[in-house]
Amino acid sequence: MEGQRKADLGNGSYRNPIVPGDHPDPTVLKDGDDYYMTFSSFQAYPGVVIWHSKDLVNWTPIGPALKKPIGAVWATDIAKHNGRYYIYIPAVTDAGNAIYVIHADNIRGPWSDPIDLKISDCIDPGHAVGEDGKRYLFLNGVRRIRLTDDGLTTDGPLEQVYKPWEYPKDWVVEMFAPEGPKILRRGEWFYMIAAVGGTSGPPTSHMVTVARSKSIHGPWENCPHNPIVHTQSTDEPWWSRGHATIVEGPGGDWWMIYHGYENGYRTLGRQPLLEPIEWTKDGWPRAKGGILATPLAKPKGGRTSTAGFALSDDFSTNKLGMQWGFYAPAADETERARYENGSLIVRAKGSSPADCSPLTCVVGDHSYEATVTLEMTEGAQGGLALFYDHRGFVGIGFGDGKMFTYNNGQEQAWMRQPLAANPVRIKVTNRENIVTFHYSIDGKTWIQHPWQMEVSGYHHNVFNGFMSLRIALFSAGKGEVRTRDFTYRGLGG
Repeated sequence: MEGQRKADLGNGSYRNPIVPGDHPDPTVLKDGDDYYMTFSSFQAYPGVVIWHSKDLVNWTPIGPALKKPIGAVWATDIAKHNGRYYIYIPAVTDAGNAIYVIHADNIRGPWSDPIDLKISDCIDPGHAVGEDGKRYLFLNGVRRIRLTDDGLTTDGPLEQVYKPWEYPKDWVVEMFAPEGPKILRRGEWFYMIAAVGGTSGPPTSHMVTVARSKSIHGPWENCPHNPIVHTQSTDEPWWSRGHATIVEGPGGDWWMIYHGYENGYRTLGRQPLLEPIEWTKDGWPRAKGGILATPLAKPKGGRTSTAGFALSDDFSTNKLGMQWGFYAPAADETERARYENGSLIVRAKGSSPADCSPLTCVVGDHSYEATVTLEMTEGAQGGLALFYDHRGFVGIGFGDGKMFTYNNGQEQAWMRQPLAANPVRIKVTNRENIVTFHYSIDGKTWIQHPWQMEVSGYHHNVFNGFMSLRIALFSAGKGEVRTRDFTYRGLGG
């Protein structure tokens, strides 16, 4: 996979993360011998990409389930009920929060348009079916609302159903933030797996807690050894570990998938982590992976499936949603893009990476190199950037006989210079958060851009937004930018 990090070490063991890069708030569905997982996709559209695995270690994407922009997509839940698949999706907008649902008869789609459940000011839905056969959504807080039998409408009030477990007052966390309740039914018990502590902030913030009840209606009792996962020290390789789903493995053993920040690489966002668990004699889950510093044995059984996909793109097929996503798109954003003769043509918009809804691509390597060829029509500026959001990005652009330089989320006008380069090939190299740009006018000789940039601070704790630093292609101004021959290479580490 072009040098990209792989979880499967090929010797019966694996090393975290199981999917490198920003794939936060993992939610997992076991469906017979298959596993499906999706993540928060925030402002990237098409979004809510579904991934598939047979062994919980090797994952490959199927495609995006959500095409219509509804806002910033936070932690979802994927479920199957009576043969139909559902994804419950919280959307965060300036006007407030909402919960939507999409459904499909086949996991590969087509998926329905999003249906607004009319639940306001809630996030983190967790679908459950009670012993009464009724369907429910558990939400941050921890609150609950009943659904109709088809799962597409609410059927009752939003009510508080559980007082979340509280950690000692002297622990260093971000905030209380009880969230992400996921319900597992095992034997005579319903287990509620939830997070507290805040998903970012200090490295020791996030954690995984468990409560259980013999009825979906409670009462809930807390696990005596809560939290079952918690980063204890900044010396650990994974920080702010939390937001878990517990799932049975292919061989009957049990596993937990959650997210965490990698020590030294918050820029990569929250990455999905796989940890084995065991069940105690009195029926509580106990984590067995320690601090995830060393390789672990893969799950028993299960056929090894393929992992990931090549990020290099010759633009012969449509990878919108699978690899590329428009940042903060308008409802008709995908109409800006068309495929033609091995290239992707994007109609220009805005004036810079900040307001042109660039196409972004998640990366998961500590060090990597990416190159692309761009050709601009009159009035258009095309460029290559590393992009967190509209306030935080670095990059270079070309158009109308000029080269533009961006750092700290804005054009550095004092560096603008006349340069006739059309088409132009651009290369970005990121070596452990040190970024260097090159460009080539003749397609053979590379010229190094004079400004090397340090980007370790381009992450949530600086900019908010819960995202990551991504590769971005941008098309600004007027006219069009033709994109060809995107190549990606992980540089190890």
